[in-house]
Amino acid sequence: MWRVHSRVWPRVGRAPLVGSVVLLLSILLACVVGWLIARAFGQRDALARLGVADPRHTRARVAIIVPVRDEAANVGTCLASLIRHDHARLAIVVVDDDSSDDTAAIVRRFAEIDRRVVLLKSPHLPWGWTGKANACAAGAQAVGHAVDWLCFLDADMRCEPRLLSSAIAAATSERIDLLTLAPRQELKTFAERLILPCGLYLLSFSRNLAKVQARDSDDATATGQFMLIGREAYDDVGGHASVARSIIEDVALARLMKRRGHHVLMKDGMALLATRMYTGWHTLWPGIAKNLVDMLGGPWPTIFTAAAAVLLAWAVVLVPAIDIVLCANGSDGACLALVPAVAASAAAFGLHLAGAAFFRIPLIYGLLFPLGYLVGALIAADSLRWRMTGRVRWKGRVYR
Repeated sequence: MWRVHSRVWPRVGRAPLVGSVVLLLSILLACVVGWLIARAFGQRDALARLGVADPRHTRARVAIIVPVRDEAANVGTCLASLIRHDHARLAIVVVDDDSSDDTAAIVRRFAEIDRRVVLLKSPHLPWGWTGKANACAAGAQAVGHAVDWLCFLDADMRCEPRLLSSAIAAATSERIDLLTLAPRQELKTFAERLILPCGLYLLSFSRNLAKVQARDSDDATATGQFMLIGREAYDDVGGHASVARSIIEDVALARLMKRRGHHVLMKDGMALLATRMYTGWHTLWPGIAKNLVDMLGGPWPTIFTAAAAVLLAWAVVLVPAIDIVLCANGSDGACLALVPAVAASAAAFGLHLAGAAFFRIPLIYGLLFPLGYLVGALIAADSLRWRMTGRVRWKGRVYR
């Protein structure tokens, strides 16, 4: 008799305990998912939209500086959009950073069409500098002090004709020394559609944009894809020479300017600016890996953020599944746990489906987000590996 009771009792005794554990876990999951979604929705309006201005009202002198290295696939489209600008006092300086493809030839053809386009060869890369910082510094030096504004633009950008005048008008009226714009993302391959929405969600979850954007904050957010900087403010902080060693020179320059007392602000430029950053795994993986550790605040924050993202993403799939199995086997606690677990799962999937609709990609990608965060964690591991070896590889160069 004792043997029978000893075998049955543990199963009977564990059932309420298991039900309580899964109920607590499901409630915790619902709370975390709810908090993250509330945080993401709270930041929807953190970036003010860039208003469209009449170019006739803007008389400032501006130089657009486009650093390029093996950008034959992009630079033609970029320049075609730039020469459509009817800004009266505009120079377009393309700085070729030792390209090995047809980049320079394409720029020369545009220079023959529009005299505002100038091709400049980047000087020899000094030790300790990144190629982009060197090219940007060379462009700024070439235009001298004959301009009021410097606009640093990536070659994969496509601009509407009123972009420049609208940005200058906003920066002038709001006394912004560095105005950076978030562009509209165009996602075409499986890799882009799987990873980039998850990455942008992760940034919205992990950063308080309103706090970072505040004038009294020492931090700053920026993207080197579009940075409009007042010439005097640029010179005051030493320009790109002051951030020559930084892999993410755009954020480093924005933080430096802000800490020197200059007004730095990011706006939503999606109505006037679009980009396709990557064209598949071969560009996306190294492009994200080179920046990710710095973007997330260092090695330990990167490990924590990647692990938390994977854990939560798969929890919204696995926790309801476990609750269903246990409920079917007679656990009352598991049946009760299904309510918060399913609510958390529905909210998470709904958020990512809304993201897929926002990016105008097939809705199936909104259902694949657990896989997206898992692959993102592998990219984070690669980024950590690069930092541990002291080498970052990008576009045929190795930076220490």
